[in-house]
Amino acid sequence: MQFSVQHIQENGLDKIVLSDSAANTSAVILPAFGAMLHELNLQVNGASFNVIANYADLDDIRADLGTSFKSSKLSPFACRIEKGVYTFEGRTLEFDTKFGDGNAIHGLLYNKPFHLEASQTDSAAEAVFVYHYDKQDSGYPWTYTCRISYALVGNKLTLTTEVINDDEHKIPLTDGWHPYFQLGGKANNWTLNFKGKGIVEFNERLIPTGKVLPYNKFQEAEPLADIELDNCFILDQEAQHAPVLHNPENGVFVRFHPDENYPFLQMYIPPHRNSIAIENLSGAPDCFNNNMGLVVLEPGTSKQFSVTYETGIQF
Repeated sequence: MQFSVQHIQENGLDKIVLSDSAANTSAVILPAFGAMLHELNLQVNGASFNVIANYADLDDIRADLGTSFKSSKLSPFACRIEKGVYTFEGRTLEFDTKFGDGNAIHGLLYNKPFHLEASQTDSAAEAVFVYHYDKQDSGYPWTYTCRISYALVGNKLTLTTEVINDDEHKIPLTDGWHPYFQLGGKANNWTLNFKGKGIVEFNERLIPTGKVLPYNKFQEAEPLADIELDNCFILDQEAQHAPVLHNPENGVFVRFHPDENYPFLQMYIPPHRNSIAIENLSGAPDCFNNNMGLVVLEPGTSKQFSVTYETGIQF
């Protein structure tokens, strides 16, 4: 059988492994930690190569998840909300949990246990994970369901998130992902290419000012050497051009195919420069306050967000 879905335990972690034997590709998901993407493997020089910068084991996750947020599902908001405070439908709300800088950051589901709802191996190696949020944080006093599907076919992994408003009131929403990609060596040796319509201006606290500024770098593949990134961009989706991260030395690339509901692209290169966070988002940071990409779901309605990661080798 070409496709398989397996449940294994390793390094203290419960893992769901999706495999495509024909393509020698696989993906590993950790349901207990926000259904995060832990591995995305392809074959490089006859060996398995993981393009996801991940955690070594359970202790590493417990120590670092709340600081690095590697591969986290970002829901019901993405990136920062200034001081963790916003107003919605006439109510001023404040999140209980805040980051060290005093802002609320990266949502409420990154460390929540999702359960495996379904899987299939007929047309893909696919697994579906679900979590029901129920007013656990006073800053988000509503109920909703987050359903995440991972589907692996060949060298493409599609992540589809469905958010369902289970509440009797409207809910504000931003959706996204926070994966860190590693292509071998340092980011200085990699190239980046994407078509952007502009860069979201940040203040010194990494909060958008509300302005979008012109930005024309990376229209063609450009080296990341000496480039510092901690920015949010608006994709030119009419260009129908998939962003690409590429390592010319070993040929490994990741191409990103977001749907129309992920118009924002947040990127960050950490100081060690061994990886780069490339985050497909439905809205800008602090969009609960600035409304840049804010989604409002009516009671009983749902919305889907999808991105496909395509891996390969190209010289």
